[in-house]
Amino acid sequence: MQYVKFGRTGMDVSPICLGAMGFGDPNSGFHDWVLEEEDSFKVIKKALDLGINFFDTANIYSYGASEKILGKALNEYANRDEIVVATKAYMGMKDTPNSKGLSRKALMYQIDQSLERLQMDYVDLYIIHRWDYHTPIEETMEALHDIVKSGKVRYIGASAMYAWQFSKAQHVAEKYGWTQFVSMQNHMNLLYREEEREMMPLCDDQKIAVTPYSPLAAGRLTRDWGAETKRYATDKTAVAKYDSTQAQDQGIVQRVAEIAEQKGVLRSQVALAWLLQKPSVVAPIIGATKESHLEDAVGAIDLVLSKEEVAYLEELYVPHKVTGAI
Repeated sequence: MQYVKFGRTGMDVSPICLGAMGFGDPNSGFHDWVLEEEDSFKVIKKALDLGINFFDTANIYSYGASEKILGKALNEYANRDEIVVATKAYMGMKDTPNSKGLSRKALMYQIDQSLERLQMDYVDLYIIHRWDYHTPIEETMEALHDIVKSGKVRYIGASAMYAWQFSKAQHVAEKYGWTQFVSMQNHMNLLYREEEREMMPLCDDQKIAVTPYSPLAAGRLTRDWGAETKRYATDKTAVAKYDSTQAQDQGIVQRVAEIAEQKGVLRSQVALAWLLQKPSVVAPIIGATKESHLEDAVGAIDLVLSKEEVAYLEELYVPHKVTGAI
């Protein structure tokens, strides 16, 4: 595994990140297709064996069960100083006051809860999961700065927002001498490229590490459209993201298949290679639920697409409704 620097930081990460949304409790009410502990451990161990050292979870994933499983596995299989662990906060963990959002009160509480579930003293990357329209950004950025200075977090990142919001947050942090974001985890793949309009040029300019989520469009880029899997049949979030644009996206899926066949590689590898050739993309988030998913993803790291192939993959794209930055 060849490791890369995480944006403008000195931290080393694998160019593939294992996303832990697929680990947890199928009875939690979050997603019923997630893996329980025993099967999750196999995937996490496989990631480590492949040299993957970057792991991403969130407090909301199976309402804490994902953090518990990921932390338990990493504490058993890995050396803490060699791995990079990210988690997130914002989403409501329960339907009570102060249980969601990015207020100082919420963030100070949620980081302690995440660390307890992970059984760790700190996380390497603490990500705000969405923009909080009900909390002043000054309050959020100062709280994040204080969490970093407390030693509970090494770096901070953001996810799923508009470019003007990200820029505003960075300006506020710079103005007051607070910790700035070093990464952006945004929704980006061959079927959804709205981030290329403003967010990606901003991240390129500021040397922000981009870690796209849903890089394979919930599997739609890896197989013929409509092919049945358990997740395809039950993941309502993915249906909302992608199925309304099925007519315009099917052609792109077909072109991925064509290039994969021509090059003798997997469709998933073509889709990931397309992302990895973007200047600021450091590590797509791979929500693997099988060991083979990780083996396939690692195979994309050295896959080179020509300019003509990139243009062919991108040619059919038309504007989509903004999804993610809500």
